[in-house]
Amino acid sequence: MSNGSDPALTNRQTNRPLWLLLLRTVRLLRAVLSPLWPRSLAARTALVLLAGLGTVQAAGLAIHALDRIALDRGELEHETGMRVVAIYRSIVETDPGQRDNEVAHMHLPNGFKVSLTPGPQTADLDPAGLQMQHMVRTSLQLMPFPMHLHPTQMMAGANHGKRRFEVSMHLPDESRWVTIAFRVPPPNLFSSPTFPIAFTLMIVATGVLTNWAVRRLTAPVRTLAAAAEALGRDVNAPPLPEDGPLEVRTAAIAFNTMATRIRRFVTDRTLLLTAIGHDLRTPITRLKLRSEFIEDDDLRRKFTADLDELEAMVSATLAFGRDSANREPLVALDLTALLSTILDEAVDGRPDITNQVGFATEPPVVTIKARSLALKRALANLIGNAIVYGGGAMVTLKPPGELSQEYVTVLIDDDGPGLAPSDLERVFEPFVRVEASRNRETGGTGLGLAIARNIIRGHGGDITLGNRAPSGLRATVTLLA
Repeated sequence: MSNGSDPALTNRQTNRPLWLLLLRTVRLLRAVLSPLWPRSLAARTALVLLAGLGTVQAAGLAIHALDRIALDRGELEHETGMRVVAIYRSIVETDPGQRDNEVAHMHLPNGFKVSLTPGPQTADLDPAGLQMQHMVRTSLQLMPFPMHLHPTQMMAGANHGKRRFEVSMHLPDESRWVTIAFRVPPPNLFSSPTFPIAFTLMIVATGVLTNWAVRRLTAPVRTLAAAAEALGRDVNAPPLPEDGPLEVRTAAIAFNTMATRIRRFVTDRTLLLTAIGHDLRTPITRLKLRSEFIEDDDLRRKFTADLDELEAMVSATLAFGRDSANREPLVALDLTALLSTILDEAVDGRPDITNQVGFATEPPVVTIKARSLALKRALANLIGNAIVYGGGAMVTLKPPGELSQEYVTVLIDDDGPGLAPSDLERVFEPFVRVEASRNRETGGTGLGLAIARNIIRGHGGDITLGNRAPSGLRATVTLLA
């Protein structure tokens, strides 16, 4: 048996920490960038398109910039070469005895210095190579003056870091040299006034076109979302228009088909509940009549109570069916006045609870669009439950902008025992009664909260229940403003 280690195992052990590090890095980047990632499809699509177009545009601008820099550098070198030759020509064409005076009174371009030296003055600079000399010699050929005045020797040096150059040219008719020192400014990409204008126009045009295209592309998605929300509020909402591109038309047809099936299912369920409830009324009535012939008073009383409870459940079932098929139109409604009416009706005939029923604070005037009869029934049910189980109902009305920008909020508080956390949502299921006695006077039929939530959701809102501290229950109703 060999004591040596397996090379493959060793490599895996060595590479594993690297992969773990990369994986953790990716997860960290996702965690950091996730809050910055847009939530809407339109924003994400626009961001991706703008990033792609920006990358392409940046690449194109970089190519343009490089070409522009190369062109500007060539023009700058040519212009500098012509200036150097012009200075040399002014000196070489002057009488040797007057050259010092000429140099002293010469008007030089900005950044240029000239001197007459006994020898070349480029020792402190790096050799500029043939490029600088070629630039000057080319300019000498282009500048029209006699060949016998051309320099007999030429030396050049440069400090590229500081962009400082010196050219020394030996005068043909004496031993001195003309040394010209100058600085060449770097090419300026923004020297052209059209470049920033073109850049700004490209950015604006790209942003506008991208925003327009994204909105056009995502408009069907927004329409589909709005139609789905409308279907959730009203099963009889109008269908989507089946037009537009093939994909949009196919999605609209599929949605309308689904809506038709849901509408048929809800209608069939409502008709079934209504038919059963209606048909049960006749045998219940017969049983009530026959119960009168029961001689045992205690048994007759219990039998009649059970029939009354059964009749109440049938009536609630019929009401539930009517609310599911409700066709009441939406109208402008003063919610504050409606709540005041419900509270006044709740205390009629019960002066003992007058102080326990009312508004917790002075209510603002709030107007919404709603089905008045259905909404009154839902709110009356919630306030009635608070009075029955909590001994009172204190209502707080919150206008839009206080708790939510889009919704009106109604808070109904009581001081009762509250509910177990597991029952806060379960009580909205049909025929669920938390009260264990199943007494019709205390437990109800188990349909009240289901009907109320069905009505509120039909208005685009919702109902939730929550326990209060130290005791009591709060019903929170939200309605579209």
